Amino acid sequence: MNFTPFPMLETERLLLRQIKKDDAADILVFRSDAEVMRYIPRPVAKTLDDVYPLVELLDEFLVKAERVNWGIVSKENNKMIGMIGFVNIKSEHFRAEVGYTLAAQYHRKGIMTEALNAVVRFGFECLKLHSIEAIVDADNLASNELLLNFGFKKEAFFREDFYHNTSFRNSVHYGLLSSDYGY
Repeated sequence: MNFTPFPMLETERLLLRQIKKDDAADILVFRSDAEVMRYIPRPVAKTLDDVYPLVELLDEFLVKAERVNWGIVSKENNKMIGMIGFVNIKSEHFRAEVGYTLAAQYHRKGIMTEALNAVVRFGFECLKLHSIEAIVDADNLASNELLLNFGFKKEAFFREDFYHNTSFRNSVHYGLLSSDYGY
């Protein structure tokens, strides 16, 4: 897979574009929010110095075509309010895992559904994926609801399969086939 030029995506309210070092302050807003990061097994950012390595890592993944991540930018204020991407691409299986995060003030406004629709469409149309998976913390009710409402099917429940925030957590694995989405 080749992500050059970077595949910008656009929806009614959002621009999904490449993440740049200049976005670090916006990323810090949601990556430093303990509630936003509650179900994401990654360190909570405390300073911009915690965010810069993430941006560099995303660039490396992009160059190697291992992952593609979009910054979710609100057209209303031109701020990056979240991230979404294919965080694990298994091209030999025509499958990719989608992951996402969104600043708290934008929760429950249909933003992630809008972004997810654009990314899923890109995955099926442009990357020719057969299936897209999502793995979420079982207690993350909003994310579980988002995926089910979108049409993802629950494929598995794993008991205490990862360790995060000083406890073993359960995960739910979801899948969406291209035929489920109309391809």
